[in-house]
Amino acid sequence: MKQIYVLLLLVGFGFTQALAQEKIDYQMINRIKQEGLKNSQIEMIASYLTDVSGPRLTNSPGLKSAEDWAVKTLTSWGLTNSKLEAWGEFGKGWRVDKSYVAMTSPYYMPFIAIPKAWTGSTNGAVSGEVILLKVEKEEDLDQYKGKLTGKIVLFPSSYDASSTFEADGNRYTDEELKELEKYPTGGAPSRYTPELIAQYRARRALQNKISEFLISENAAVIISGKNGRHGTFFTSNGAPYQKDATVAGAEFEMATEHTNLMERILEKGIPVKLEAEIKTTFFEDDLQGYNVIAEIQGTDKKLKEEVVMLGGHLDSWHAGTGATDNAAGCAVMMEAVRILKATGYQPKRTIRIALWTGEEQGIYGSRNYVKNHFGDSETMNLKSDHSKLSAYYNIDNGTGRIRGVYLQENEAARPIFNDWFNALSDIIETPTISVRNTGGTDHLAFDGVSIPGFQFIQDDIEYNTRTHHSNMDVYERLEMDDLKQMATVIAAIVYHTAERTEMMPRKPLKKVENSTR
Repeated sequence: MKQIYVLLLLVGFGFTQALAQEKIDYQMINRIKQEGLKNSQIEMIASYLTDVSGPRLTNSPGLKSAEDWAVKTLTSWGLTNSKLEAWGEFGKGWRVDKSYVAMTSPYYMPFIAIPKAWTGSTNGAVSGEVILLKVEKEEDLDQYKGKLTGKIVLFPSSYDASSTFEADGNRYTDEELKELEKYPTGGAPSRYTPELIAQYRARRALQNKISEFLISENAAVIISGKNGRHGTFFTSNGAPYQKDATVAGAEFEMATEHTNLMERILEKGIPVKLEAEIKTTFFEDDLQGYNVIAEIQGTDKKLKEEVVMLGGHLDSWHAGTGATDNAAGCAVMMEAVRILKATGYQPKRTIRIALWTGEEQGIYGSRNYVKNHFGDSETMNLKSDHSKLSAYYNIDNGTGRIRGVYLQENEAARPIFNDWFNALSDIIETPTISVRNTGGTDHLAFDGVSIPGFQFIQDDIEYNTRTHHSNMDVYERLEMDDLKQMATVIAAIVYHTAERTEMMPRKPLKKVENSTR
C-alpha cells in the first residue's frame, strides 16, 4: 500500500511538472531558424544603420537619418503604427563638419583624434605652440594667465598605452558561464564610496573651472588624451548639450600614443607646434528626443491588448559609426521582427519594437517612454498599461552571440527560459541562466517598475577592448554569424512570449517611501 502511495505521489509530481513546462512549437522554431539563418537581412540592416547613417549622436542628423530609415523599413515589412514618438526634451543636436590636426614641428605627423561631442569650432585653421597644462588645484591656473591666447593646450595623459599580451577578442568559457550561474553571495563592495564620490565631484568642479578659464584666455584649441591602445581610443560624455548651455571651447580627444609623444618632446624642452581645424554645427530647431516605435498587431480577442516588447538603443557616440554599440542590437531586433513577419506569423499578443535614443547620455529614451506609458519608478504611480506589458527584451552588449540571460532576480522566469533555451540548444552553446542583475542599459527602465525586463548574456568579442565608445566601433567589428544567431533566438523568445497562456511572471512591486499610490 505504501509503495502504491509513493508511486501515486511520483506520478502526480510528474504530471504537475509536465503542466509547468512551456509549450514549445518546434515547427514554428524551425521556420524561424530557416528564415533567420538562411535568409537573413542582418548585413543589409547593419550597413544602413552604420555606413549609410554614420555616427548617431542623440539629436544629430545621423541619428535622424537612421530613425527615418528604420520607420520606413519597418513599415515596408508590414509592421503597423510605425512612427517617431517624442519622449521629452533632450537638447541641441550636433555634428562634426571638419576635423584635422597634425604636428608640424619638430617634424610633420598627422594625429588620430576627433572633436569632443558638443564642443565648438576653431576660428578657422589655427596653428601654434602646444602648452602642457599642469593643474592640480584652481590656484595653479594663475601661472597661465595671459599666456594662452592663440595657444594649443594639451592636458597631461594618465592612460597606459603599453603593449598587452592578452587577446583583444574572447568568448565565454564553460567555467565562466558556470560562475555566472552561481547565486551571488554577500554584497560586492560599492565602487562609489562617499570618498570616491567626493573626489569625483571635486575633479568635476575643477574641470569646469579649467574650461571657463581656457575660454576666457582665448586658447585656440584644447587636446585631451583618451584611454586606449594601438590608435584606438574611447570617447566620453562631451560638453553640455542643454538648450541654454554655453558652447564649450573647441576640443580634440586624441589617441594616447600621440598625446604621450607630445608630452615626451615637451619635457625635453623642445617646442611642439600643431596645425588644426574644427568645424561643428549645432541644431536647435527641434530639441525633442524621439524613439522609433512599430508593432505587429495581436490577433487574439482576449490577448491582443497585451504587449511583448523588444528593443535596443539607436543612438551612438561619434568617433566611429556605433556598430557594436548599438547598431548591432537594433539590427538584431529589427531582423527579429522581420523574421516573424516573413513566416506569416499572426501573434496572439501585440509585439512592439522600440529603438531608443538618449541612452548614452542617461538612458533617457527608455526611461521617459516607461514613465509616459507604464509608470513612474520614483513614485511607483502606475498607469493602466502597466498591467498589459508581458516582458521587455533588450540587446546592448555588442556583436557577440547570445549565451544566456540575466534574470534580474526574477527567479519565477527561470523554468520558462530553461525550456525555451533547451529548444534552441543547437544554436545556443551552453545555455546559461543567471539570477544576477546587469545594468547600464534600457531594460533597467522596465525593471524599475517591476515589468520583466531582460538583458542577454553575450560573448564579449572585442567589446571592452576595442569597440565600446571607440573610434574603431565600425561595421568591420560586427560578427555576422553571431548577429544571425541572436536575431533567431530573439524571434523565438518573442514568439513564445506572445503565445503563452499567461504573461511573464513579475517580481513584487518596488516599495517606495511616501508613495502616493
